[in-house]
Amino acid sequence: MEMLELLENISLTLCGAALFLWISIGTLARSQNGEIITQRVIMSLCWTSAVMLFILHYLGGELWESRNAARPLAILAIIVALTASLNIKGKDVQGETNPHEIMKKRRNK
Repeated sequence: MEMLELLENISLTLCGAALFLWISIGTLARSQNGEIITQRVIMSLCWTSAVMLFILHYLGGELWESRNAARPLAILAIIVALTASLNIKGKDVQGETNPHEIMKKRRNK
């Protein structure tokens, strides 16, 4: 297997693993410690895949038969890595009452 193909496969695998963890964050964040560990794993996967995608781009590799796809995906991976570091558990991000709070208020009446 060529070096460029290996970089392509590893970077896409890391992106897929980060996406899977991102989707599963609700389940994995049942405890504060689990959330922090998951966030750090997502961040490291995204940063590693971003570096690999930049290397792939500058070595002239192609991603899905496009020479220009690796760099925007690397930037997207960096954005996901930065947003994965935001710890929003327990904070009111939307400014609205969520359905769980409504149910708790109804039970307490």
